[in-house]
Amino acid sequence: MPDDLASRFRLAALGPLRELGRGFRRVGLRAVLADTNRTGRRVEVPGEAATEGFVWDARDAATDRWWPQGITTSADAYGHDESSGTVDGRGVLLTSWYAHGRFARRLLGSRITVVADVDGPAPTYRHVLLVEPVRVGPVHLLRPVRVHAGGIVWYGDHLFVAGSGAGVRVFRLDDLTHVRNRVRSRGYRYVLPQASAYAAEQDADHAPLTYSFLSLDRGAETDSLVAGEYGTKDSPTHRLVRYPLDRDTRLLSCDEHGRSTAAELHDGQPRMQGATLVGDTWVVTASAGEGRPGDLWVGRPGHLHRHRGVLPTGPEDIAHWPQRRQVWSLTEWPGRRWVFGVDVDPWVTP
Repeated sequence: MPDDLASRFRLAALGPLRELGRGFRRVGLRAVLADTNRTGRRVEVPGEAATEGFVWDARDAATDRWWPQGITTSADAYGHDESSGTVDGRGVLLTSWYAHGRFARRLLGSRITVVADVDGPAPTYRHVLLVEPVRVGPVHLLRPVRVHAGGIVWYGDHLFVAGSGAGVRVFRLDDLTHVRNRVRSRGYRYVLPQASAYAAEQDADHAPLTYSFLSLDRGAETDSLVAGEYGTKDSPTHRLVRYPLDRDTRLLSCDEHGRSTAAELHDGQPRMQGATLVGDTWVVTASAGEGRPGDLWVGRPGHLHRHRGVLPTGPEDIAHWPQRRQVWSLTEWPGRRWVFGVDVDPWVTP
């Protein structure tokens, strides 16, 4: 769509949230990487386009309480060239989950998972609860972040989390915190407190945009936060949008009023669950319902080519991992949860 339509959509920066009080010890990402407590298993992933991948341990593979959604990698965080894109020489994955069901959503909210050994035969990982620091009188509390977390982007030290109709939440991985009293953190040893947020805005004559999923595009001149909205074929809109990022602050590029204006707006496809770019080529995952294989759409908006049924059932968010010449995604259905790569050359590269 023309840029003047894209400019009708904005993300407005909200002020920083209250910081954690005394008694909480910030430890950062490396401490969590050194303290993983669960082990996955490398497997063959179903789906013609899927290549390498793994499954979670038995509890996480089967639970109905938590559903996996978003994915991002250390290549998003630290660069796409061959000499970067790792943490101390290791490729690292982050994924997001939301607590399924109204009661669980209120009690637990959402979480991320830090996967330390993606290339090993048994990837190790740990879950981290997303929290919002609040204070009631003299007491510092940890409120669960209640978002669907359908997409995440790791950019420098910042983690962007899709917040559906509300916009985008922002966290700093340096703020990863060890909690001694696990009653305060719903049993989690580590929490990640929200740092700030961007509120969704649009002109009055346009339907609000739902920020269902996110990815990062490292362009030649400007990096972009890519977002899109899920909708069925009967939904009125299925849009894709890009916002410019500031390479110095690793946050959205904003005007003097703290607003970031969309640079591009496109029509997408029904049932989109994730979208990213490989060069100028868009790569989109789309679901088809439980038990039915997912689709991979490749090309330019308005001219996407559908590879029908080549992904496992329930594909979600997607991230480009250029050092591997792959895109990575994950699936959500209990008992059918894979984290997997798709080779770029046979499916994306013209």
